[in-house]
Amino acid sequence: MASEIHMTGPMCLIENTNGRLMANPEALKILSAITQPMVVVAIVGLYRTGKSYLMNKLAGKKKGFSLGSTVQSHTKGIWMWCVPHPKKPGHILVLLDTEGLGDVEKGDNQNDSWIFALAVLLSSTFVYNSMGTINQQAMDQLYYVTELTHRIRSKSSPDENENEVEDSADFVSFFPDFVWTLRDFSLDLEADGQPLTPDEYLTYSLKLKKGTSQKDETFNLPRLCIRKFFPKKKCFVFDRPVHRRKLAQLEKLQDEELDPEFVQQVADFCSYIFSNSKTKTLSGGIQVNGPRLESLVLTYVNAISSGDLPCMENAVLALAQIENSAAVQKAIAHYEQQMGQKVQLPTESLQELLDLHRDSEREAIKVFIRSSFKDVDHLFQKELAAQLDKKRDDFCKQNQEASSDRCSGLLQVIFSPLEEEVKAGIYSKPGGYHLFVQKLQDLKKKYYEEPRKGIQAEEILQTYLKSKESMTDAILQTDQTLTEKEKEIEVERVKAESAQASAKMLQEMQRKNEQMMEQKERSYQEHLKQLTEKMENDRVQLLKEQERTLALKLQEQERLLKEGFQKESRIMKNEIQNLQTKMRRRKACTIS
Repeated sequence: MASEIHMTGPMCLIENTNGRLMANPEALKILSAITQPMVVVAIVGLYRTGKSYLMNKLAGKKKGFSLGSTVQSHTKGIWMWCVPHPKKPGHILVLLDTEGLGDVEKGDNQNDSWIFALAVLLSSTFVYNSMGTINQQAMDQLYYVTELTHRIRSKSSPDENENEVEDSADFVSFFPDFVWTLRDFSLDLEADGQPLTPDEYLTYSLKLKKGTSQKDETFNLPRLCIRKFFPKKKCFVFDRPVHRRKLAQLEKLQDEELDPEFVQQVADFCSYIFSNSKTKTLSGGIQVNGPRLESLVLTYVNAISSGDLPCMENAVLALAQIENSAAVQKAIAHYEQQMGQKVQLPTESLQELLDLHRDSEREAIKVFIRSSFKDVDHLFQKELAAQLDKKRDDFCKQNQEASSDRCSGLLQVIFSPLEEEVKAGIYSKPGGYHLFVQKLQDLKKKYYEEPRKGIQAEEILQTYLKSKESMTDAILQTDQTLTEKEKEIEVERVKAESAQASAKMLQEMQRKNEQMMEQKERSYQEHLKQLTEKMENDRVQLLKEQERTLALKLQEQERLLKEGFQKESRIMKNEIQNLQTKMRRRKACTIS
């Protein structure tokens, strides 16, 4: 899908029918055609809180996502709208609007929790939309964030002693940025008589309460989850756009008919999303495009449907299986294209063909390395190596056949007149043998002078001459000018010449075998060289990601210490120490 071609309206991506989540094949087909990197913005919140209005604004449209102005939730499942990114050329902005949480008709909090979890997993920016202030009621309604430890796994095979809380320590490394939008906000932003910005208000609202009672833990848990899980947090407040009676016509009203403050607040929100929302990226710096988002959707939805927990590591590995397989085929296609352009069979020597193979192989490996990721145990690179070896052997066989055909054709053209002369009895006379040998040498010289005979030139010639030995011997024996002794000497000379040619061919065969062995070693070294470079780049990339995660955890630990929460600080300290241990091991890691 090119930038100028996009969806004219939203489409259901994940259907929610009778509490069962299913990916919509039509929406997946649209994703599969989008090759550009994607910025994915998902919005979640209670039903009838105006989520869809904000998403339509991000799409640059007045209409699109259904606005529902009654107590019924209009959006079911998760709906998708892909549009060209207004500020990032070559990128696609994917807007995900989710069904309203807490729908009175649904009465199923578990289903809401899965919708919430999917929105987190699929997005690079997660918008939580609610009405009014951030009070305890708002936090109680956001209890879905506390369910994430029961709904998402970061690793497919956590350590035996690792519990959900410890596994969730990795959430901050792949969770989206968090934006809280507060609708119909009517209070002054201040605390202890001091004015606050929306971001300061959010930070203030996420402060923990000291105490060890169940009530205190209930108060702190959603706040602590938001602080720990989401790497970046932002807040926007919105005045009421119009009088309550006009809300039903909101999508029909012009900006001039809306509260000016609200119009500016929406503009600021959109500007922030356009400028600050990051490209959806997986571990290892893998940017998500349409096919990759399609794979993530299928992996997560299938896991939920089968009763498993959606797992980030499994999703990435499933994606890697698909892409690495495609990377092998892409590399082989590139190799075939390069060889098709460079090789003209037969080549003069085996080394000429092997040099062309080596150059094309090097480029093919580069194509694979660029397109592959998380190739566990290097299985796909081994598959590529095996296929490249087979392609090389196929070219060697074709080269041999082309040379044989070319040489056989030349022999037919060059030596046919001699055979006709022999049949005519021209050499069956006194002195005929010397004439025949002279003619034979002249024709052999002519054969050797022909270009592009290839690697079978000598073998095909010697096979031909051997097949004509009886004819040569007959001419020798009928030449009456030669004594019996001279004939014996000539027979021995021919035998010695034939033996010398056989030894030369054997030597050439050994040299070809040596060249093939050398080429196999060079192929192995080229694979190893490029793999080593990739592994080092991956190691550096992972360290950068871990350093970013470490910085976020250190900041949160510092805030907890300042607020006097020793227990939570100790938990965070343990997470930091575990991460630092992993980083030390990775820094000390040498690639062998």
